[in-house]
Amino acid sequence: MSERPPPQDADPEAVPTQDADPEAVPPQDADPEAVPTQGRAIAAAAIVVAHAIKHAYNSSLIALIMPEIKITLGLSRSQFGSLSTSSAIAWWFSTMISGYLGDRFSNHAGRMLAVSMSVTGIAFSLVGIAPNYLTMLAVMFLAGIGPSMFHPPAIGELSRRFPDRRGFAISLHGVGANVGEVLGSPIVAAFLTFLTLQEFMTGSLAPALLIALLVLVLVPSRKTPGARSIPSMRSYFAHLLGLLKTRFLMLLIAATALISISEGTVSAFLTLYMRDDLAYSRQTVALFIAFSQIAGIFSLPIMGLLSDRVGSKPVLVMGTGLAMLSVFGVVWASPGYQLFLVVLVRGAFTFSLRHIFIAAALNAVPRGLTQSTITALIYGSGIAGTLSPYVAGIISDRFGIHSAFLYGGSVLILPTLLLALMKFPPHSPRSGGGH
Repeated sequence: MSERPPPQDADPEAVPTQDADPEAVPPQDADPEAVPTQGRAIAAAAIVVAHAIKHAYNSSLIALIMPEIKITLGLSRSQFGSLSTSSAIAWWFSTMISGYLGDRFSNHAGRMLAVSMSVTGIAFSLVGIAPNYLTMLAVMFLAGIGPSMFHPPAIGELSRRFPDRRGFAISLHGVGANVGEVLGSPIVAAFLTFLTLQEFMTGSLAPALLIALLVLVLVPSRKTPGARSIPSMRSYFAHLLGLLKTRFLMLLIAATALISISEGTVSAFLTLYMRDDLAYSRQTVALFIAFSQIAGIFSLPIMGLLSDRVGSKPVLVMGTGLAMLSVFGVVWASPGYQLFLVVLVRGAFTFSLRHIFIAAALNAVPRGLTQSTITALIYGSGIAGTLSPYVAGIISDRFGIHSAFLYGGSVLILPTLLLALMKFPPHSPRSGGGH
């Protein structure tokens, strides 16, 4: 794939040049021989499958297990929200660290993914034996570390292996997540019909370790000529400072940060609302979540292809706007089919958006060795939503659970307007670029 020239009429602050130091960002995919294409289909399949399993764990924790923890331990809604906050704090730190490791040691992505899956399994097994609120708070911190370590090395590896179809490859990574979200809740609900929560969580370690082993084998460390890693920590931080001076990237991060404030609230309280306030059964909640993720399975590759063909801006503006309307819809929808349709729309767009944000960011900067770091910056912007579940819990304790969704929907107005007003780099269908 040929390197596209910098657009002549683009905002000079929109895309970093980083030309002063030719060794700071080696153009890894400018040379076709430097692109590690051998065995990329098998590696990609392993990453997508592992991503699905990881999300099966994570979705079951958020959708089914956490409401059961709240009920079992007799927590208030603010205490319930603080569990998500604890996990979110760990999520941010481990995401940023794995972004550094993913670029510093880019040839060892498989090892990092295996560690991620192993830590996820260990954390989930500990959830099953945590006896009280304070212990659970510490365990939820650990539960935020394993899953968040996955994305930077995984997406960085896909970006390096598929520079010619980056948007679509990253959307397939997202489809794996949607499949995991679909399967996770129903499988857990089925197991909980004949196992206690503690028995199920304790037994969750073995499958995670098995997947870790498979990833280690199918995504081996590679020594591809020309596919160099960042040589030192000093060089890495030089790359990072260059990225942080990129206005377009910073605006994308700001938009995703605002979205994360809303998402932290809605993810934590939607299933609690169905389980605690509407008295839906575990199986009904699982079906709602599963069908919402099925909608995402279909929408995400379409959004990825559209972003490659017509640009990421219209896709992001439309998706964020519809996600906003779906959150407000939770307040206005009657229990039953109306709420089901609202959850369906939310599932089709909310989770998919982050992968389009990542593709837009990767396509807007020089194609060097910063794929994992850019991914970490987009995911790491979720630090803005760290306190959101706790704040929403306080609001909900005082004004009722619908106030949490009004809060979450109102926040989404801001990124929708920001994306609509942003100047995106000119779109090149061949390169999957921006506007």
